[in-house]
Amino acid sequence: MAGCSNEAPAAFALNSASVDSPYACPSTANNSPYNVHATIEVRNGTSSTVTIKSVAARMTLAATKGSWLQKVGDKYEATAVKFTPETIGAGSSSSVQVAIPSACTSGKTAKVDSSYGDYSIELTVVASSGTYKIASANRHRILAG
Repeated sequence: MAGCSNEAPAAFALNSASVDSPYACPSTANNSPYNVHATIEVRNGTSSTVTIKSVAARMTLAATKGSWLQKVGDKYEATAVKFTPETIGAGSSSSVQVAIPSACTSGKTAKVDSSYGDYSIELTVVASSGTYKIASANRHRILAG
């Protein structure tokens, strides 16, 4: 006798990711540090708790307006990415909050119509159940005068 099930697969999955946008770089900032905040929606369909060991972020310059120091396509690998929570219980969903260290430089006051750079962000999650990648659904914009 054959059977079927409508249950979700018993797996750990990254369902979606988003980042905050925009960030107005302070006037006359020179490599001024700040954090890009990301949220990853995860689902642990397994029967065991999954531990997140690390999160890595790659920021890729996707578009610019005005004067910008980098070229479209340039990549930045963020180090020391912080995240919470570290564990996702069996059969549960959670929002993982991520803080990605970044920095900006600006010559004058940033305005909506001044120079900007739009960054696509790919997040890599290393967990006890494997390694997973997801791209943010939106871009992070840095406004710099």
